[in-house]
Formats: sequence, structure tokens, C-alpha cells
Amino acid sequence: MNLQDLRYLVAVAEHRHFGRAAKACNVSQPTLSSQIRKLESELHVTLLERNNKRVDITPAGQQILVHAQRALAEARQMEEVARATRDPLVGPLKLGVIPTLAPYLMPLILAPLKRSCPGMTIELWEDQTHALIDGLRNHRLDAALLATETEAPELSELFLFEEPLLAALPASHRLAGARTIAEADLADELMVLADGHCLANHALEACGRKAKMRTELQASMQAATLETLVNLVAAGYGATLIPALAADSLSRRQIVLRPLRGRSARAIRLASRPGFPRPQALRALEKVIRSSVVPTLAAA
Repeated sequence: MNLQDLRYLVAVAEHRHFGRAAKACNVSQPTLSSQIRKLESELHVTLLERNNKRVDITPAGQQILVHAQRALAEARQMEEVARATRDPLVGPLKLGVIPTLAPYLMPLILAPLKRSCPGMTIELWEDQTHALIDGLRNHRLDAALLATETEAPELSELFLFEEPLLAALPASHRLAGARTIAEADLADELMVLADGHCLANHALEACGRKAKMRTELQASMQAATLETLVNLVAAGYGATLIPALAADSLSRRQIVLRPLRGRSARAIRLASRPGFPRPQALRALEKVIRSSVVPTLAAA
């Protein structure tokens, strides 16, 4: 048994298909299949149930899979420790970012980060909060930029900056001429992102509604991206709240952006595992984010 055999098992479990798993592992399908059979022979147990359409994991395979994933995570950790002793600012940093932040923050920080840490590369994973937290827990990610608390005691969080929310209105909206907007005035016409996006909860709470108490409009007009949501606003379907870093990009649509009277905002945090062996890389990322974002928000 070796680590490569365990990687093959994990790949098959993830893809549930020998061909796709072999492609993901950059080996031929016969090679992968024979190594899996060798692993089954060494363990004296059937790990996979095979048929013409898909592959299923046996109960014994499920139990062994947990240990295989753990062993691979520990092996990656050893590699990280070794790399960190050489130069913690060299090598990939697997970074997760929520979708309502990534398109607007990453253009601000990638070039400065490249200049300050030329040997470090960002491997970006854009996903919703729950998936990013799961990625941290399972060592698929090194760090994640989130807008809500993880509520995971095994993870650490560092506050980076507060991002104001802005009212986004159709140009013909009755409040378009106001200098500031009271959040409560938008409660009945507020459109939000689909379930799973933390920005939806931030917007609802800012306007005095609980996340589970959506109006008919909020239940029927849910978008998967901020861009789609703003397009709906521009078409006159309602109003929404957007994060300030998105203002420059989204204000080019036929919408009006106004500050909120209650100064609603969301807190952006950097989450990671306390034992991550390259804390210097996280500090470098923190420094670049703070120096890039603060002037941008001040000028907004």
C-alpha cells in the first residue's frame, strides 16, 4: 500500500467513474483499475462495487476512504511543513473566496500580491460559505475569505475590513433622488440572492427581515449571481443591497446607488486552520488586502 494507491481510491470515490478518476490522476484507466485491485488484495476486502454505468463504495470502502483522506491530508501537511522551512512565501496558497467578494476583491489584490510575494501563487476556489468551511476542515483549502463567522471552533478567524452595503435602485425608483436610503424603506421590494449566499441574509437582516421570512418577491426572484440580481434591478423588478467593492463594476448598469442611512455593512474575515504551517503567507495576504481595500473603500 502506498499514497498513490490511496489517491486513486479517493479519486474514484469522488468521480464515481474509473475513466474520469484516471483522467483526474493523469494515468490510464487500466493502471488505475489494477492499482485499486491491488489495494483490495492487500487489504483482503472489496472497496468498490463496479457496474457498466457507475462505481459505488462498499461499506468497508467508506470506512477505509475516511482513513485514506486523512492520510493524504497528513502527507500534504508534511509537504507544507517542509516547504515552509525552506520559504513560507514560495508555493501555492489554496484560497477560497465567496462569490459576492471574489470578482471585486481579487482584481485589487492579485497584482500587489504578485509584486510583494513573487514566489507565491494563489489557487482560487470560489464557492459558498459552507463549502469553503468544509474545504478548510478537509485540508482542500489553506484559507478562506468569508463574510460571516465560521462557527467552527477548530478554525481561526481574522477580521480584515468592514465593507458597507449600498442600496441599488432602478433609475426610475421613487427614492432614486434621495441622498441616503433607510433600509426599512426597501423591505417590501428587496430582491436577494438565492439561498446559500450569505449576502442574502445580510440584506434581509439590514432591512428588518429574518432570513426565513421572505416576501413573495424575495422567494420568486432569486438570482445565483450579483450581476444577474443587478440586471433585475435595472429592469425595474425591485431593489437590492450590494457590497461597496462591487459598486464600480455594477454601477455601469442602469441603476442608482445610494448609501444606507443605517450604515449597514458586512465584516470580511480571513479563516484558516490554527496549525497551518505557513502563517507568514497568511500575514502577507492580510497586509496586501488591507493596503489595497482601505483606500478603495475610502474613495468610494
